[in-house]
Amino acid sequence: MSTTEMSISVPASKSGDKSQVEDSRVGKYLAFHLGNEEFGIQVLKVREIIGVQDITAVPKTPPYLKGVINLRGKVIPVIDLRIKFGLEQEPYTQRTCIIVVQVAGENGPIQIGVVVDGVSEVLNIAFQDLENTPDFGTGEAILYVLGMAKMKDGVKILLDIDAVLTNKEFQGLKSLGL
Repeated sequence: MSTTEMSISVPASKSGDKSQVEDSRVGKYLAFHLGNEEFGIQVLKVREIIGVQDITAVPKTPPYLKGVINLRGKVIPVIDLRIKFGLEQEPYTQRTCIIVVQVAGENGPIQIGVVVDGVSEVLNIAFQDLENTPDFGTGEAILYVLGMAKMKDGVKILLDIDAVLTNKEFQGLKSLGL
């Protein structure tokens, strides 16, 4: 599934409140799950969804960096979001897949594969569905969470995929030539 050409139109607010139109979190999200938790990534960041394939391990890398794949002649690093987020590791199933996303790297956009338990749907998140990230009492902001989307079947955690890897982690990928 390639989503390289998708436009999102945001209707103007009836009340004239520009904050609804200007909220960059409004739009389409690819919904996926890790265990029982539901997440969303902005569709414009998604390049494609592929089944899990052979991942070549790279020595001396963090546990969440599963390795690299060859995607049509291009070497793409692959991270396992379960491990990155501190969730228990589970064996891959038929529904496990790799979402190839384009993120902002230091020297321009780069593609990274993220392993998830499965994708479910594309959601259209409206302004009224959004909530800011709550304070979890840790005193630390969760920088990779854009906010929460209130849906009829629960809450989806909206990820800022550009912020999932820190600058230090990007430097590590760069030092590996990725």
